Amino acid sequence: MKVRGIRGATTVNEDTPEEIFAATKELIEEIVRLNDIDVDDVASVLLTLTPDLSSAFPAKAVRSLPGWQWVPLMCARELDVPNSLPRSVRVLLHVNTEKAQSELVHAYLGEAVQLRPDLARD
Repeated sequence: MKVRGIRGATTVNEDTPEEIFAATKELIEEIVRLNDIDVDDVASVLLTLTPDLSSAFPAKAVRSLPGWQWVPLMCARELDVPNSLPRSVRVLLHVNTEKAQSELVHAYLGEAVQLRPDLARD
């Protein structure tokens, strides 16, 4: 079994705790669904917010999911790159899996689809 990374991103319309919570939860649930992940196989999760988001910790949304309270979570500030996508929540899940890198499905939701159109799914 190897540790693999699964990426994802989404956007919010406003910098509110409710929007960050809902968008983060939706993103994690979509990554879990697409990759048939068992929470016991998640080694850790890194979450980032763009500098224009500061009203909430996205880890709070992840911890609200059943079984996720034991997963190590870390929040960080995304780099402030000129002309980058605003109001973005990004995630990197480290997952123990037998799947090959090519079998993993990354999730880009909302306006974040433009970050990786090659990986976005309908």
